[in-house]
Amino acid sequence: MVENGDHSLAFHVTPGRLPALVLDAGGGEDSSYWKKMAPELAKRTGSMVVTYDRAGMGKSDEVPGAWKVENAVSDLKAGLTELGITHDVILVSHSQAGEVATYFANENPNWLTGAVLVDGSLPQFYTDEETAKTEAANKAQVEALKDQPSTQQIRQLLATADGYGPMHRAYHKVSWPQSVPATAIASEKTPFETPDDAQLWRDAQQKFVEEAPNRDLVTAAKSSHDIANDRPDVIVTAVTKMLKTAS
Repeated sequence: MVENGDHSLAFHVTPGRLPALVLDAGGGEDSSYWKKMAPELAKRTGSMVVTYDRAGMGKSDEVPGAWKVENAVSDLKAGLTELGITHDVILVSHSQAGEVATYFANENPNWLTGAVLVDGSLPQFYTDEETAKTEAANKAQVEALKDQPSTQQIRQLLATADGYGPMHRAYHKVSWPQSVPATAIASEKTPFETPDDAQLWRDAQQKFVEEAPNRDLVTAAKSSHDIANDRPDVIVTAVTKMLKTAS
């Protein structure tokens, strides 16, 4: 357990060599999302593997109020500092954790050897039109949740919806640091059922990769957004390649 301010966070470590692989799950998921992937990566690479529960998830304390990416970055930084891992880090970040990775990389580029963004939420996706569409959907969802009993899952949904628009309009203007190599893994199906949203997601992944020569795009064929379970081999291959580049 790691203390950051007035709350505690659960970090799980499989010992190994550097670079350390830090696995960060998507929205609504805790470290158990990586229960199959973490031991496989440790076995295949010999690297230290770190998973953790973001605030309000798993064994980590809840923090009242809106979910803020800056707070998530602070929590991750506190954990890695406590573990003594302040360099030679490769982030493996799924979905919403792509936002955490982007801000973390901008704040701490010298800590990172690279990143593998697993169907990551990237700035290029959040056009004004797309953000407004999600805001409207969030508003309807929040109204539907108000009369339900308060559970951890519902509180996290409400926290994520709170302030979504302003946060993602700001995120749309953020760039990944040119000095940090990255691989974007895109699922074939994307997180969206609607064709326009799905294509915008694909386009965002492509645009992200085109912005620097040290970025690669990999498509996880026959995979839903849940790439870690549908196509874990794609993640293992991308991480192994990133490690070889780092060495």
